[in-house]
Amino acid sequence: MICPVCSGSDALSFQQIQTKEYFRCNTCMGIFVDPKNHLSPEEEKERYSQHNNDIYDFDYRKFLSALYDPITQKLKRDARGLDYGSGPGPALAEMFKEDHYAIEIYDPYFFPDDSCFSKQYDFITCTEVAEHFYSPQKEFQKLNSLLEVGGWLGIMTNFYDDSIDFQDWYYRKDPTHVVFYAQETFEFIGSMMSWRIEIPAKNVVLFKK
Repeated sequence: MICPVCSGSDALSFQQIQTKEYFRCNTCMGIFVDPKNHLSPEEEKERYSQHNNDIYDFDYRKFLSALYDPITQKLKRDARGLDYGSGPGPALAEMFKEDHYAIEIYDPYFFPDDSCFSKQYDFITCTEVAEHFYSPQKEFQKLNSLLEVGGWLGIMTNFYDDSIDFQDWYYRKDPTHVVFYAQETFEFIGSMMSWRIEIPAKNVVLFKK
């Protein structure tokens, strides 16, 4: 099986759980579900529509601050950003706006204005997005093309390590989660894209182009 994260050809069967087969890449250590288990776009949108992400919810904002706080420490006040995969409730973008950063939002289902792809940005954020990528390598290449040299890409997703019971892991059980990253996976992605990498908090990675 070819790895969708790094295109490595040595991904082997990792676990069979009910009707789903998961593979693990021995090159980048990413884990991904067999593509035949991907949801249809209609099923995926229906699942996302069930998320209750109130943009003013205190606890949700506190959760997002794990990425917001370290990335804003890297930015100039006139930095221009993109929240990529904002979902139906773009709380993170609202946090940036409240602090007077210029930011656009994109989501293929809820904010599908692709005019953002004709621009470049000083920072891009992906919170709880990368685990949904059907073609992660292509997505990271797209993000790279949208990022100014010297710009920052911030990603929040639950990292996997071997202390986790994969079969019982709540993160795996979400049917829209199709790829799972270890710290080594992000280190490989950074090397592959020639990005500098920092891991400022649990489940948060910052890349500098």
